[in-house]
Amino acid sequence: MRVAIIRFPGTNCDYDCAFACRSCNVEYGFVWHKETTLDGYDCAILPGGFSYGDYLRSGALASFSPIMQAVREFAKRGGYVVGICNGFQMLTELGLLPGVLLKNRNLRFIHKRVWLKFESSVCRFSENMAGRLVRLSIAHAQGCYYCTQNELKRLEDDGCVVLRYASPQGEVTDEHNPNGSVSNIAGICNREGNIFGLMPHPERSVGDLGNDGTWLFSVLAS
Repeated sequence: MRVAIIRFPGTNCDYDCAFACRSCNVEYGFVWHKETTLDGYDCAILPGGFSYGDYLRSGALASFSPIMQAVREFAKRGGYVVGICNGFQMLTELGLLPGVLLKNRNLRFIHKRVWLKFESSVCRFSENMAGRLVRLSIAHAQGCYYCTQNELKRLEDDGCVVLRYASPQGEVTDEHNPNGSVSNIAGICNREGNIFGLMPHPERSVGDLGNDGTWLFSVLAS
């Protein structure tokens, strides 16, 4: 795949994603938020950071950038889209994924490594990963995933819950939920499996930084 790494004012994980792509032999290019097409790309990554300073609401202003209409159309045509942290927030703001990211329940910025458990899902980025555990970094102030009970039921019935916060032994409990996300959810996808949003940062655990994030970029290299 050829991957577009989309940059906004305030994006700060673009070069991390580029490093991860290079480490896994993934061809990539940077796309500025004022561009209007994703022609020539097979996947778009919305990296983490603080787009537009997180004014109004995380990801809200970025969702109105010119490139986001192209992202919407690209996704609806079946193009692969990954939103990491701030990128996940953008995907919910665009309505490409259900729910919303709220302030962490402790009302503080959280930066630490957490354990995550893969669920059985339709996500095309996590095939054959069900039951596996990985340890990734989180770094967010608004990472508490929330959706209604009806939306949660649809996500679970449709196999759209991809990652949950867990213990090192894979126990999904509130004790190991760092931000208060409903049902310990750390990542979800759409019904077709081509749009994937997650709060943890796989790009920070690739190459010299470890192997726990390699699964995502290895898929992009295939």
